[in-house]
Amino acid sequence: MTAYLLRRLLLIIPTLLGILLINFMIIQAAPGGPVERTIARLQGLDGSAASRMGGGSGSEVASVSQSSSGTGYRGAQGLPQELIADIEKQYGFDKPPAERFWLMLKNYASFDFGKSFFRDETVIGLIKEKMPVSLSIGLWSTLIIYLISIPLGIRKALHSGTHFDLWTSSAIIVGYAIPGFLFAILLIILFAGGSYWQWFPMQGLTSENHDALSFGGRVLDYTHHIILPTICLTIGGFATLTILTKNSFLDEIGKQYVMTARAKGLTENQVLYGHVFRNAMLIVIAGLPATLIGVFFTGSLLIEVIFNLDGLGLLSFEAVLNRDYPVIFGTMWIFTLVGLLLKILSDVVYTMVDPRIDFESRG
Repeated sequence: MTAYLLRRLLLIIPTLLGILLINFMIIQAAPGGPVERTIARLQGLDGSAASRMGGGSGSEVASVSQSSSGTGYRGAQGLPQELIADIEKQYGFDKPPAERFWLMLKNYASFDFGKSFFRDETVIGLIKEKMPVSLSIGLWSTLIIYLISIPLGIRKALHSGTHFDLWTSSAIIVGYAIPGFLFAILLIILFAGGSYWQWFPMQGLTSENHDALSFGGRVLDYTHHIILPTICLTIGGFATLTILTKNSFLDEIGKQYVMTARAKGLTENQVLYGHVFRNAMLIVIAGLPATLIGVFFTGSLLIEVIFNLDGLGLLSFEAVLNRDYPVIFGTMWIFTLVGLLLKILSDVVYTMVDPRIDFESRG
């Protein structure tokens, strides 16, 4: 197992490089980069603001003819070449793409992600600032999903075809069919003062007076804020995991070893939890990394926007809109690294659940 884990850890390096390279090429080809955005802002600024960008006085900017730019940037007509060159140097675009990519890799090897283009803060600082919000709703959502879905899926498998199985399946399918952001809007309309009851707040994870409350008051305040976004994140994963657990148990219950165990006189609980559970849970464990990544970084995006939660999902979304390349690639590096490590962790848990699995014997 040790040699297998070492191989998997070493494979992280080319995987990260490949993902970064592909996305670097795509983003470089996309229009509207930071230089273009700065030029667009600069065209609407006054002369003193233009001079602060390092391009000379406002009269110098105004005196340049529309045809003198020749930079290839849309909207750069009328701006002096020196100003454009300063903007390119400010964002590192005075170097060719290959050199920029190589410098990025060298910095990322030491987890130096640089500074945000449009925020006066380092990428690491931004991630540390936003991480608690995404972790809060992500951990609670994942915990609730697994605590409810696994027992419910087992019961549905044991009572397959009954009325309980039918009505719970109908409810699950309806919940799965409703996008999380639409469900969030519905909850806000009903319970957050949209049109009916003002039972829950719809902004942030804590109130303004959170620090002044007692410990119990802070816990209640946090719980009060997190209920609605957690419910919205739980809906989609809850449906998927429940059906997955049910189908996995149904598949295992029909196998020969289950009939053999029953023939030996084992009780139903001994058969179910001593034999079936271990095998049926393998496929559920395999989906844990994807569930965690989806809940933490992908599924929380629109939920964070709707409930005004300043987390990683919202940070990544705004970085893409603003072409904030350090934030885009920094968060991508961390998300990918965490996802790959979780995949390796799932293999370790595989062997813990079923010691018969031997990854070392694979080619």
